[in-house]
Amino acid sequence: MATALQTVPAAAAPAAPGRCAATSGPVGGEAREILDIARRAKGELALKSVILRVTRDGREVVTGALGESMSGVPVTADMRFRSGSVAIAYMATVLLQLVEQGKAGLDDPVTRWLPDLPDLPGKDKITLRMLGSTTSGLHDYVSDPKFIAALYAAPFRHWTTGDLLSYPLAHPLWYEPGTNWSYSHINFVLLGAALEKISGIPLDELLQQRVMGPLGLKGTANGFTPQIPAPVLHSYDAERGTYEESTYWDPSWTTAPGAVQTTHICDLARSAQAIGSGELLSPASFTTQLDPGTVGLGHSTKDCPATVCSAQVEDRHFGFGLIVSKGWVLQNPSFSGFAAIQAYLPAERLAIAVTATVEPGAPEGNAAQNIAERLAVTLAPGHPFE
Repeated sequence: MATALQTVPAAAAPAAPGRCAATSGPVGGEAREILDIARRAKGELALKSVILRVTRDGREVVTGALGESMSGVPVTADMRFRSGSVAIAYMATVLLQLVEQGKAGLDDPVTRWLPDLPDLPGKDKITLRMLGSTTSGLHDYVSDPKFIAALYAAPFRHWTTGDLLSYPLAHPLWYEPGTNWSYSHINFVLLGAALEKISGIPLDELLQQRVMGPLGLKGTANGFTPQIPAPVLHSYDAERGTYEESTYWDPSWTTAPGAVQTTHICDLARSAQAIGSGELLSPASFTTQLDPGTVGLGHSTKDCPATVCSAQVEDRHFGFGLIVSKGWVLQNPSFSGFAAIQAYLPAERLAIAVTATVEPGAPEGNAAQNIAERLAVTLAPGHPFE
């Protein structure tokens, strides 16, 4: 297979704002070690492509692109890919900003802002905090066999908020809102709608004003259609029983309309640093984001198995729109053949961003996270993800 590699020397200055490109040239030391780890992982995990970027103190250590986007088309560092749950961290951050400004309260009932919600179970008890920390008790449509069957039958279907709400509407709550923990995509669909009501601004514009704009994320944008801005990293998936291209499957089901984003690796690394350090929040709000009350929750009951209501402990828990794992702050989207991770270790001021696509026969799981975990062992000894 043809392989393309873009690298920059470890001491190189950051790329120009808005431009994600790597200069050609030999690298050594830590930068070379990073690329060697990525190469080995690419082979061992049967990956079609790996794009990565590592920074310390906001300065680039190395940016690399290995493999192909399509047959005969080398990957490049500026290729756009779907970033999924990364936007969940942005939505949670914006809510905390609005709370800081007195425009809403974390413990506001969601019905204060979305009074026309259909008859969701427990809707009068669910708060904004419970949406962001995913402690509402609402079922996750992504784990509903009927949703999965519909999604696989028509991967190009466009999903509306009403379509998605129909699945948790069909189930009782897993538990009394706020008393346990279980991941549910519908929480963030509702959070996006609430943010629009609180701010009076469409969600895509709100995230641009409060997150992408201030952070200089010029390669990150919402899409209301399956289109991806060029240059495109193509994705491949075998979930439907055969290995196939999945690049333009409709992603409208993944999160709130207005937060269905694409990005490139340079923005993802910048995002890792900013979200992982609380750059957009006050210290008090960032403390809340790292633990909005989830630590200590998560336990199986007669109604909720441990695979759903999983334990949230100090070393590994869901915060407010993000994951905290052994000191790392991260998000790790994986869907429809796209896999990525943004991870930041405040103790080392170290950011790791990776995206990866798969070849036929690749093992299940988020390959980008696997690579990031391998990098963490080398770059931050004593600070593994798990």
